[in-house]
Amino acid sequence: MAEAIFETHITSLPLIGRGKVRDLYAVGEDKLLVVATDRLSAFDVVLPDPIPGKGKVLTAITEFWLEQLAGIVPDHRTGIDPTSVVAPGERDQVAGRAMVVKRLQPLPIEAVVRGYLIGSGWKEYQQKGSVCGITLPAGLRLAERLPEPIFTPATKAEAGEHDENISFEQAEALCAAKLAPHDGAALARQAKAAALALYTRARDYAAERGILIADTKFEFGIDAAGVLHLIDEVLTPDSSRFWPADAWQPGTNPPSFDKQYVRDYLETLAWDKTAPGPRLPEEVIRKTAEKYREAYRRLVGRSLPE
Repeated sequence: MAEAIFETHITSLPLIGRGKVRDLYAVGEDKLLVVATDRLSAFDVVLPDPIPGKGKVLTAITEFWLEQLAGIVPDHRTGIDPTSVVAPGERDQVAGRAMVVKRLQPLPIEAVVRGYLIGSGWKEYQQKGSVCGITLPAGLRLAERLPEPIFTPATKAEAGEHDENISFEQAEALCAAKLAPHDGAALARQAKAAALALYTRARDYAAERGILIADTKFEFGIDAAGVLHLIDEVLTPDSSRFWPADAWQPGTNPPSFDKQYVRDYLETLAWDKTAPGPRLPEEVIRKTAEKYREAYRRLVGRSLPE
């Protein structure tokens, strides 16, 4: 199994911060080097064991989708080779797992699109017949395809906290408060339209390759002129639920090509979903790495080089 990178140690650029999965460095005043490590977070807790090669899979899938989805909304790419902005001795830390992107102001919401009834949406539907305040038809089953995709925004969790589903009206208000002097409510509406269009195109593409995209989470940001951009990871196994179409059956929880496999394992433990996270058995690490690579192979049509 490939060597894992839990965190990077790049000294030729200023470190801005470390997210749950990504390390961010400044490239001048207007760009960022975003490095996808092999860290894995579950239930908003970073687990102590990395998944070897995971960061390279996430980066390759994101780059693939940005090409497939070009034209719907501008994105954060610059086309700059990440190995060209770090010292020669640091290139191994970024090769294949980093992007140099525009430095943009992120929207203060997670742009979640659901095409199937699963996860927290299923839990709310059972209680209220709705998801994030959107009323759905009665009688839907677990993992059932929704009549049409729905946009269900969420707050962005601080470290150690959990994302919270909110209504679209709350998302508009949050964007209005955080994005002044730009029209935040209008940007929230733009993000909703873009997210639904991105999901629909990706869903149709993936379905032709035997993968159902049950749901996904997009991130958006704006430049100084207030122009909306697609940022961060796009339709990866970390930000989406991927199901094999031939194993999908409404009423059951389908197997997946994403970190749901790890979540399912963690649910068998007596863990309260707060830090520190538990160690993962070698078998779980190996199978998780295989699932990420299988998602890439099915979507792109070829295997990711070792």
